[in-house]
Amino acid sequence: MSNNIIEHVVLFKVKDDVAPSEVDAMVNRINSLNSLDQTLHLTMAPLLSFRSTQASLNFTHILHARYNSKHDLEEYTVHPSHVAVVKVNAPLCQDIMALDWVANENLRGESVILAPGSAVQVTFFKLKEGLEDRVDEILRAVMEIQEELKTKGAVQVTCGDNFSPGRAKGFSMALLVVFPGLKELEASDSHVDIHKNHKIKDYLECVMVVDFVVPSLTASN
Repeated sequence: MSNNIIEHVVLFKVKDDVAPSEVDAMVNRINSLNSLDQTLHLTMAPLLSFRSTQASLNFTHILHARYNSKHDLEEYTVHPSHVAVVKVNAPLCQDIMALDWVANENLRGESVILAPGSAVQVTFFKLKEGLEDRVDEILRAVMEIQEELKTKGAVQVTCGDNFSPGRAKGFSMALLVVFPGLKELEASDSHVDIHKNHKIKDYLECVMVVDFVVPSLTASN
């Protein structure tokens, strides 16, 4: 069993008619869950950009969290504080999508917690139908992209196959890239390379890329 951490990413599409003050309250409620014992790192933020080859998909916010184990993620999911936040926030959201994967890098200590101002890009991969037996091969190709991104200013890169398919909308892999700041992310042009990589492009039904900046937490923790 890997000792690597669990990456947990949830995308939200907030309803268009929700007041900005209610959106802020929703974000603060979720960020307050950073105080739970099971959580190593948790932040929610608005998306800076959203790109998808599937026109029907559209999201406005992202939650990124990290856990020591699948067990801790499960404990977080059923924790009364989390359940209460989900219940209050649910009427504000039009759509939700979530993926979980075991980080293929051994992130420990301070590196688990992303500094405010860090720029993060997450790429989600949906494979064409019938390619389930090629997941390992495609994941190895994504890992090669991972190594290339480290030469373009990335300070952390993790990828993996999703182990929670229930809310993933058919997406089966994800790649999370952390840069020191927005300037470094914009200079990397990483999403261009991922979309056009010759080793994986023919296997993909859909690619979705989101960018966000880790905020300073304003909720009371």
